[in-house]
Amino acid sequence: MNIQDPKQIIKIVAIGPESTGKSTLCAALAKHFSTIWCKEYAREYLLEHGTDYSYQDLLTIAEGQLKLEDEATAEAIALHKQTGAQGLPILFLDTDMQVMKVWCEFVFGNCHPFILNKIVQRKYDGYLLCKPDLPWIKDELREYPDMETRDKLYHHYRDILINQSLPWYEVAGQDPGRSQSAIDWVSSLLR
Repeated sequence: MNIQDPKQIIKIVAIGPESTGKSTLCAALAKHFSTIWCKEYAREYLLEHGTDYSYQDLLTIAEGQLKLEDEATAEAIALHKQTGAQGLPILFLDTDMQVMKVWCEFVFGNCHPFILNKIVQRKYDGYLLCKPDLPWIKDELREYPDMETRDKLYHHYRDILINQSLPWYEVAGQDPGRSQSAIDWVSSLLR
């Protein structure tokens, strides 16, 4: 495996439309692989500032996400050293700048250059594409309950993954099989 992160950590990102189990999946993967996962900063930001967000807010959210990722990276590396685990540390991420790009373009028809530059600069080792085949779960932050929009967003993410060179896996079905298939794929990636 070609680890691209200069900090020598394996980073696997879960992407996909909202309410597709990304957080649940990252938590399950982190537990299985005895590591941590990086949560989605947007939830924290929108809970504090409200859901009437602007184009500029998405830049602030992107910056917050990168800060959270950097903190989680350092924490995962420190945990790995503490436990004396073999191999490289692993970090699972609930989102990345590709998600921010899709969000910006889908809502505002444009993406901040900062986000585009970070897509080029940040390196990851694989992606888990979460299929919108789980029941929609309403919460105060989710915007797109209709299947047509969820499917459209899913295909945006799928197109991104098809047109890049990193390995990726489509996560589908119900748990426990959904999480187990992702665990199996990550395990094969680590071999």
